[in-house]
Amino acid sequence: MPSLKHTRKRIASVRNTQQITKAMKMVSAAKLRRAQEAAENARPYGQRLEELLASVAATVGEESHPFLQPGSGAPAEVIVITSDRGLCGGYNANLIKKAEAFLRSDDGRDATLVTCGRRGDDYFRKHRGSSLRERHVNRVGGFDLALAREVAGTAAERFLSGSAGAVYLVYSQFRSAIAQFPVLVRLLPVEASTRAVTDVEYLCEPTAATLLRSLSARYIETKVYQAMLEATASEHGARMTAMDSAARNASDMIDRLTLQMNRARQASITTELMEIVGGAEALKG
Repeated sequence: MPSLKHTRKRIASVRNTQQITKAMKMVSAAKLRRAQEAAENARPYGQRLEELLASVAATVGEESHPFLQPGSGAPAEVIVITSDRGLCGGYNANLIKKAEAFLRSDDGRDATLVTCGRRGDDYFRKHRGSSLRERHVNRVGGFDLALAREVAGTAAERFLSGSAGAVYLVYSQFRSAIAQFPVLVRLLPVEASTRAVTDVEYLCEPTAATLLRSLSARYIETKVYQAMLEATASEHGARMTAMDSAARNASDMIDRLTLQMNRARQASITTELMEIVGGAEALKG
């Protein structure tokens, strides 16, 4: 059985760790509120943009823009959005597993990678370093619109030049603070569901083809930025849940160690009493 002094040190250490996890939970909860609002507010804009793009594309025809047509036969490009920091449970591991499953499939054979976030970058540099094409890690302020435009712009250029046959996004879709799901979506060419004809007809000036070129670029940027917003909210939700679980586990461990300490102290007191009684009996004899 561990000594009484050792058990007391362990209790103090676990209690200090519990204070850290509680503080991290509160910080993540505050950040989650803002990130969740940003992600939820971006969804209606993205949905309306898809509907507008679908209507204009149906008017001028799919052949009017290369984003709507099948890409070249080149390998695909995968944009993986993870976090820069850990301590968020299985958040990053699930995203990496989702990306790896695609990379092992026929569609993902010989695919190149663009990493956003240090955790994913560390993994893929170690296991698929030759496939890395771009790295975006440890950015001050996290993911923002400027980064989304940069990532979307370079991906669109590679698709148009034929160096990337398709572009995919791997990110975590936010549902709630305790539910985040890694998803894989195709960014380019535009999904068939997005090109579905809508009931709304738009009058375009100067021409529908000119509007389609502008909408296509905006659509790519919006999809990447929305994925980053979803990923940010998912990260804070996963970290808040993980830190809450860690704090509760620390409480359980403190209870067990306290019981162990009380038993050790009781055994020590009993031993001392037995020694006193034994010494007294020896003096009497």
